[in-house]
Order: sequence, then C-alpha cells, then structure tokens
Amino acid sequence: MHIKKVMGAKKEFIDLLLLADEQEDMIDRYLEKGDMFVLDDHGIKGECVVTKEDEGVYELKNIAVLPESQRKGYGKSLIEFAISYYTDCKVLLVGTGDCPSALAFYHSCGFMESHRLKNFFTDNYDHPMFEDGIQLVDMVYLKRER
Repeated sequence: MHIKKVMGAKKEFIDLLLLADEQEDMIDRYLEKGDMFVLDDHGIKGECVVTKEDEGVYELKNIAVLPESQRKGYGKSLIEFAISYYTDCKVLLVGTGDCPSALAFYHSCGFMESHRLKNFFTDNYDHPMFEDGIQLVDMVYLKRER
C-alpha cells in the first residue's frame, strides 16, 4: 500500500470523488485549494482531499474508498496519513451527513462531534441527498485533536 500526493490533474479522480460528494460543482469549491492524496494498493483504492483552514487546522473535505475496497482499513489509513503529513496539524475537521454509519466510522478514527451546520445539504445541493436511506439535512462537523 502506498499513499501519494497528486500534483496535477486532480479531475482524473472525479469518479472516486463523486462517491463521497455526488455534486461536481460542490467538489469544485475545494478541489484546487486542497491537497489530494490517493491510496494505491495494486490499483487506486481510495482518495482524500484536505484543505488548510487556519494555523494548525485542516479539514478533510472528501474521503472516498471504492465500494469493493471498503472495510479493509483504507479510509483509516488515509486519515492517519493526512494527520501525519501535516506536522503542524493540531485539529483535523471533517463534515459529514447525519448518518449513523458515517458517524460510527469517524468515531472509530478518533473524531468527536464539534458542531453542526443546519440545513447544509438542503440549502447547498440541487437535489435531496440520501445516505443509507436517510435524507441528509444538517452537516455534522467532527474534529480530531492532536
């Protein structure tokens, strides 16, 4: 397994990005200002995009693992890599839908709930968003401190 930073042509990974954020214009809001990392394990299995929000504060804007490669530790590996890559990282934030499976994943990676953005998904997406059969309304922000 190898994780590397993508230095150009981030849009080549749009199909993978769309697994985690299904509206391309929302991805465009953070893609170029963020760092993209891909996880290769005999082929690309996952990716993430991280932005610097403030001194010592980074945000995991997108993390996606191919469906057939999920539950094999790739997502956790990407998170651990991001935290170690940014040596000045004191807080890593992530925003997600209010979905039990997503929240359980982030809790298992050491994140705790920080705050919520009310109506984020209903106000910012051009169609209703669903995960595990649940309509997403609020964005739940979680944080992991070092």
